[in-house]
Amino acid sequence: MEADWEVEAGGGAAAIDALWAGFVDLRGSVERIGEIAEATAYSPLGALLKALNAPGSGLWTSKCDLWEPEPAEIVPGAEFSLACYVDLLPAGAKVFAEWKQAEAYCREWVSRLAPLELPDCRVDLVVRQAIAGEAEGFGITAYLGAGGPERAAAEEMLAAAMAAFGATIPGIETPAAPASKLQ
Repeated sequence: MEADWEVEAGGGAAAIDALWAGFVDLRGSVERIGEIAEATAYSPLGALLKALNAPGSGLWTSKCDLWEPEPAEIVPGAEFSLACYVDLLPAGAKVFAEWKQAEAYCREWVSRLAPLELPDCRVDLVVRQAIAGEAEGFGITAYLGAGGPERAAAEEMLAAAMAAFGATIPGIETPAAPASKLQ
């Protein structure tokens, strides 16, 4: 599996608005998974969201999406591709207080994913600014993608990538207290 990470913060970069109007709290009520259309449409995404929000994962998710990008964006030479993203934040606090905490977490996760033999799959972890209510700090957007000669193959490979991603979640120390928008 190809796995990498990067930091995109400041200067007009996208930010995670964790508690957006359509937010579904799976950490508090995993049975609400049916309220997330993407997870209902593609059951491997539902399984991934359950793993990411499980009590032992140390994470919570705020948003996700599933789409069909141009094949070359994911796997050069593939005829079809499928991708998703999931916004991730630490469960012990609403956000990572420092971007270096999120960076260290990404480095650990990439080191767990890179040796896996999953051809035509990739994971990109992007550290970006995040807001969760009054807390400001950093979060991670995970992009997962896979390609194949036809849609069924891409779906199968993305399901494998999601399963591997969910099975390699690193442990997390509770981040330092995040800043408040009121400070």
